[in-house]
Amino acid sequence: MEIPMTAIEMTGTVDENSQLKLDGSLPFSGPKRVRVIVLSALDDETDEISWLQAASRNPAFTFLSDPEEDIYSITDGKPFNDKVQARTRTISVCIE
Repeated sequence: MEIPMTAIEMTGTVDENSQLKLDGSLPFSGPKRVRVIVLSALDDETDEISWLQAASRNPAFTFLSDPEEDIYSITDGKPFNDKVQARTRTISVCIE
């Protein structure tokens, strides 16, 4: 008998102890058994800082230094102050 399941896509980080830590909370409460599929890049992913540094040196973005592209001032718009409360949950993953 097949048990109906639902899929939830979330992101997270695997720490140095091979523990998966989700970036958010699951939309249901436990305790409850779940199936986990982990998608990971085959090679080491470039971290965000390295990616931003590479993008800032890329000649494809030099047009952004043009004064004609600077159309906004510091007084334009309204400040966005999002108050998000981060929660971390730990899930043990057995990889065979």
